[in-house]
Amino acid sequence: MSPLTRAPLGHAALTGVAPFGGTPIDLVVRDGRIAELRPRGSADEPNRFEADGLVLLPAFVDLHTHLREPGGEDAETIASGTAAAAAGGYSDVFAMANCSPVTDSPERIRHVLDLAERTASCRVHAVGAITEGLAGQRLAPLEAMAAAGARLFSDDGRCVDDPVLVRDALGLTKRTGTVLAQHAQSGPLAGAGQINAGRAAERTGLPPWPATGEETVVARDIVLAADAGAPLHVCHVSTARSVALVRWAKEQGWAVSAEVTPHHLLLTDAEAASADPKFKVNPPLRSPSDVRALRAALVDGTIDAVATDHAPHLAEAKAADWCGAPFGMTGLETALAVVAEVLHTSRGVDWALVADRMAHAPARIGGIAASAGRPIAVGEPATFTLVDPRAGWTVDPADTAGRSHNTPFGGLSFTHRPVATVVAGAVTADRGGLFTRSAR
Repeated sequence: MSPLTRAPLGHAALTGVAPFGGTPIDLVVRDGRIAELRPRGSADEPNRFEADGLVLLPAFVDLHTHLREPGGEDAETIASGTAAAAAGGYSDVFAMANCSPVTDSPERIRHVLDLAERTASCRVHAVGAITEGLAGQRLAPLEAMAAAGARLFSDDGRCVDDPVLVRDALGLTKRTGTVLAQHAQSGPLAGAGQINAGRAAERTGLPPWPATGEETVVARDIVLAADAGAPLHVCHVSTARSVALVRWAKEQGWAVSAEVTPHHLLLTDAEAASADPKFKVNPPLRSPSDVRALRAALVDGTIDAVATDHAPHLAEAKAADWCGAPFGMTGLETALAVVAEVLHTSRGVDWALVADRMAHAPARIGGIAASAGRPIAVGEPATFTLVDPRAGWTVDPADTAGRSHNTPFGGLSFTHRPVATVVAGAVTADRGGLFTRSAR
């Protein structure tokens, strides 16, 4: 039986919750749906759970998760990765194709979905590879994978450098109503780059990874997608010029969307210049001016979504020297805390903006808006997360539901934290024990 059906709320009321941080109300759940939104203190359900002071948001959707299974189970499994997702407030994740074997056939799409059905703590959507084996030589069977359930295609971790393959893939995704998501990294320009070009590379002596290696691919693919009349999603945007290119594409009315990671919103290449491999990520942490541009673009909607690029690795692998360590960071359990920190102003956090960038927009981009990222409204599925806006917690890398501990945020303190997640009326995470305490 799927974990999503193990802890049903049944008929219950959450009292004193604050939708989007507004006026507290009572939320009544019946048969997996939001049955009533009542004035605070008026719910009369037999099972009542006190949730005073908690912010109620639609559960989050992650367009960019590495679950490692099959093939990398020492670092993460579908069970452990989705447990981390649920703890972070997520109802849905898109599992990237760079497993072993690569998710590049309809049989492998179905295999991932079957594993998830049996072991996952949130809903899993298998991302299909664009090219066979992620090798960038021949297209994978995109149409057959779409028929098997793939809504998104990406060679993430590698860029599809060949423009003819990208053009042909865009034609197929247009035909199937799916989306191509590009990891923008020009092989000839980025080369063996390890760290942001400029001061960080100069200070460390590590091979530079220039911004142009990202921006030229973004520009090329925007034009190819416009010509094909197909949607394009740009993974983990990291530079100010990439932002400008996406903004320009949107001004033309083209179907281009973009995501940013929490770590690119908070950290800069100054941290990477320490040469601590926990800050090694692809694309690399960029300059403070790039970070400012990313934050502004997230607020004004140029960047549509926050995506974690959750990339778990074994501790001994990350403990190697910089060049020997793998790229990547975990992010599912810290994403909300980082985003809220970045968006916090003197007036507090704009929770409607958080909900759009972490739930509504990614669900729309991923083609799952019928079931995920839904409004908090009567008749909608009871799929939501509860956030403690006064959690005041410090990130402990060992305190994770996932298998790996390679977070760049260890030791940092944050104000906000998800404490419980409910998907279609089933409790999938309950960090604070809200639903394990006796109902009143």
